[in-house]
Amino acid sequence: MRVVVGIDPGLASTGFGVVAEDRGRYRHLGHEVLRSCSTSTTGERLAAIHEALGRLVAQYNPVEAAVETLYFARNVSSALPVAQARGVLLLTLHQCGVAAHEYSPQEIKLAIVGRGRAEKEQVQELVRILLKLEQLPSSSHAADALAVAICHLQSSAGMRRIEAGLAGR
Repeated sequence: MRVVVGIDPGLASTGFGVVAEDRGRYRHLGHEVLRSCSTSTTGERLAAIHEALGRLVAQYNPVEAAVETLYFARNVSSALPVAQARGVLLLTLHQCGVAAHEYSPQEIKLAIVGRGRAEKEQVQELVRILLKLEQLPSSSHAADALAVAICHLQSSAGMRRIEAGLAGR
């Protein structure tokens, strides 16, 4: 069984989703959203992200992590805080010995829905179906984090099949 943590980074809200894959079947292990207080300093907010991810890694012991890349075409002012959060997340994963893989929003949508320009609601509904959840996660950040984890599991499974085929030559 492979356990992957998916991460939807943000300074105000960071989504975490933990998914296990066993023989091609996905199982939801957990999800959460860390919301930081806007009156806290940037350093305090980044420290909270570091602590939350460290606690999550200790709890679930993931073999890998998948992190959404920076996308700011609509809101350029949020780029720097999201980049700061991503930096802390990637550093924390490295310190915990968890390999990090990065995926663009388009790659994630393509893996989940089959279209790189899918609507957010489509992604969330397919995450619910793939993980056999009774309802959508209460936060879009958590749903996005679960989608990133599923995207990585699908991408890495495809790569393992390709590598196995090449090794058999």
